[in-house]
Formats: sequence, C-alpha cells, structure tokens
Amino acid sequence: MEETNTTKVVQNEMMDRPVVEAGVLNFMRTGQADFPGPLKELEDYAHENRVPVIPHETAIFLDFLLDIKKPKRILEIGMAIGFSGSLMVYGHEDRTLDTIDRYDKMIAAAKENFEKLGVADRVTIHEGDAKDVLPTLTDQYDFALLDSAKAKYFDFFPLIMDRLQVGGVLMIDDIFQGGTVFHELETIPKRVRKIHKKLNLLLDEVVKHPNLKTSILPLGDGVLLVEKLDDTDFSYLLEKNF
Repeated sequence: MEETNTTKVVQNEMMDRPVVEAGVLNFMRTGQADFPGPLKELEDYAHENRVPVIPHETAIFLDFLLDIKKPKRILEIGMAIGFSGSLMVYGHEDRTLDTIDRYDKMIAAAKENFEKLGVADRVTIHEGDAKDVLPTLTDQYDFALLDSAKAKYFDFFPLIMDRLQVGGVLMIDDIFQGGTVFHELETIPKRVRKIHKKLNLLLDEVVKHPNLKTSILPLGDGVLLVEKLDDTDFSYLLEKNF
C-alpha cells in the first residue's frame, strides 16, 4: 500500500494501557482472523504509524456486530484515515456512510484510502467539528460509531441520538481511559481531568437510563453500546454541561 500523507501521530499512554489481562489481550489482538488484503494493509499502516484507529479486537467485534445488525445508513464521528469507515462499508454495496472529521491531514488521507478501497462512492465526508456538523444532518441512521475527542462525547451524545432512528445502535469507543475513568478525580492529572469528568458524566447519565438499552465491553479501551428504544429527546443533557 502506498504511504498516505498522514504524519505520525504521538498518542498518550492510554493507547498502550490494557484494560484486560495481557495474555487475553494478546490473543484477542493477534489470534483472531485478519481482514481482507486492502483493509489489513490500511490497518497495519495505522498501527505502525501510531494513527489512532480502533484496535484489532474492537474492529473484529464491529464487523461481527454489523453483520448481525445489517445497517443501511451509518454515521461516524471521528474518521481518522478512514480505517473504521472503510471497514463498515467495504464489501457491502447496500451500506452508505456519513463520516465527520475536522483535521485536514486526516481528511486528505481518508479520501485517498476510500478511493483505494473502492468505497468512495458510498462515503460522504463532512469536514468540521461534529458539534457544528451534526445539527445540519437531515438523514436518520440505524448505526453510529463515536470515536473522536473523548472530552466531547457527552456533548455529542444528544446530537447523535437525535439522528439515530428508534432501534438504532450507537457504539462509543474508548470509554475507560485505561481504567482510570473509575479513579478518584484528585488522582487524575489536571491535563486530562475534563476527559475524566465528561466520561463519568456520560456513563452516569446513559448506562442506567430507562429509555436506553446499554452494554459495556472490555474491548480496546472500552466500548459502550447504546440502543435507542424510543424518541426520547436527550437535548436536556446539554444543560448539565461543565
């Protein structure tokens, strides 16, 4: 695969801190099947260059889940270089993807990769901050993937649920912060306390909400699955913003 124009991304330590026992993580990450050639090449490139894409065990689960859910209209917040977006539509001519990102280098690389994988005609890229883009979308989606700035998950949640149809599923990646999301706030470095507060607020408001069905999985840095059960308006959550 030709090298993309994405520069190497330096990640924080959470990218390497497992939330499950190391041997289990190693098997989930290296013992499961590889994706078809073009997807594997893109995945390998992302991992080798420290581009923040979903880890292999999460990607395997996502692929499995979508084969069961069989979505037609997919929404993604946090595109990076297009690996997860490509995974969700590659080999599925009946699926379309609306994906949002604000970083020029990521957008350029993703466009190139969507073209290489032959899925560009079924992908619409929305350039900008999700808080500005989401209110402009008019489609209803039956699946959504949220994998962007963790401090903004809580703010994006009501906007995503407004676009998700009843019975639709939202998959939220990276909710554990290497397990530190459950630590006392005073033990958290000041530079990431906003992330800690916002993720805890999200978990508090969403996991036991009577109008949602949820499940938490220890994949990667934690996955939260949310099924929309009715037309509840979640915009009231924005009033609880920090």
